[in-house]
Amino acid sequence: MKRLHQAHPSTLKPVDNVASMPRPASSPTLPLSVVTTDTWIGGRPTPNFSAWLETGAPLTARAGNLSPVYRFMKRAVDIVGALAVLALLAPVMVATFVVLCFTTRGNPLFRQERVGLCGKLFPMYKFRTMRLDALALQNQVRNEHDGPIFKNRRDPRVTRLGRLLRSTSIDETPQLFSVLAGHMTLVGPRPPIASEVMKYEPWQLGRLSVVPGLTCLWQVSGRSEIGFEDWVRMDLWYVENQSLLTDLKLLARTPLSVISRKGAY
Repeated sequence: MKRLHQAHPSTLKPVDNVASMPRPASSPTLPLSVVTTDTWIGGRPTPNFSAWLETGAPLTARAGNLSPVYRFMKRAVDIVGALAVLALLAPVMVATFVVLCFTTRGNPLFRQERVGLCGKLFPMYKFRTMRLDALALQNQVRNEHDGPIFKNRRDPRVTRLGRLLRSTSIDETPQLFSVLAGHMTLVGPRPPIASEVMKYEPWQLGRLSVVPGLTCLWQVSGRSEIGFEDWVRMDLWYVENQSLLTDLKLLARTPLSVISRKGAY
């Protein structure tokens, strides 16, 4: 990770040369607190996911910018920013909630457990964009993404309204309440689901070493059009270059990314 940091200073433009980023070594590049060495897959030690699921043992050590001043400033920006955006988007969110109440047979809000800081699970909410039986139908839909991520550009399980909500990122707005609760932050790697994390290679767990966020380098660089390994390497770049300036630059680039709708599906 030190080599990655040296190769890509905090310019917020590593995505232009993402193919030239160093490939991960066969061993973890960040300190892992729960790793077994007696079970090997492809020459890499396997994280102890059983201990994680049964006892909540951390999957990785906390990393990133651990300065108390930075953490205080980041939390202040999160609270002020989340409240400001909620006030601005309140009419849109209320209208979306009301429309979904009449157009879906289930709860307008979709609740899902996500993996947060160091592997801690937390409830994350989104506006519902899929059919109620979406999970049962997943095996009938082709996965168009690599790695453990499941994505399909024309997923038939997504409703007509859901496509609009996804392309405009309105479906993600309830996560602002997760930011206020401290489970998420405005800027940080996107929080994965547990089934995805259980397919991670040890070096990929490094993206869990900071608080997950609403936007990140991946979010402003093409989202679903980016391969999973490059996605993780972008998140690890953020871990190494985490600062208030980096956060503000990514926040400034987010509105244009949302408007462009690139990779949003």
